[in-house]
Amino acid sequence: MLSQKRYKLSEYDIDYRRNDGTWQRQNREIFDRKHAAAVLPIDPKRGTVILVKQFRLPAFLTGHTKPLIEVIAGALDNDAPDVCARREAMEEAGIEVHDLKEVFNCFMSPGAITERIHLFVGTYNGRAGKGGGLQDEGEDIEVLEMSLNDAMTMTRNGEIVDAKTIALLQYAKLEGLA
Repeated sequence: MLSQKRYKLSEYDIDYRRNDGTWQRQNREIFDRKHAAAVLPIDPKRGTVILVKQFRLPAFLTGHTKPLIEVIAGALDNDAPDVCARREAMEEAGIEVHDLKEVFNCFMSPGAITERIHLFVGTYNGRAGKGGGLQDEGEDIEVLEMSLNDAMTMTRNGEIVDAKTIALLQYAKLEGLA
């Protein structure tokens, strides 16, 4: 094991049987991030969505100096994915989500990370709490409410670059949810 701080980084040597039948020794480093859930809250009557904006160090280190605009997301922490999505919606945006529907269950970076993420859409109607994230976890989250059309424009313009967010926004647009 290379590291076991918040998440675990391990090194593996495996024997892999290639498509041509030959065996190959491979060395891989795997980052165990555990699983997560994300939710795109939608108000279908007003055609709006809730997104969050926050600083992300890994993106910053690659030259993306602006805070990322994302869907609400967080680690499952031993909760069921739908429970996590609801918890994170309240913590990050101060909203209750209803009519949750899981639309994807996918790996975002399967070449190096074990994380599988459950992607949901749900409805909301107004804010019930403060949101902003958990200060003791270093979260400093700005809540954004905008039309689905504006969010799609931001995706096309490169203002939204997070893969899970792009996937859920495209799903919502294709399904005519807002």
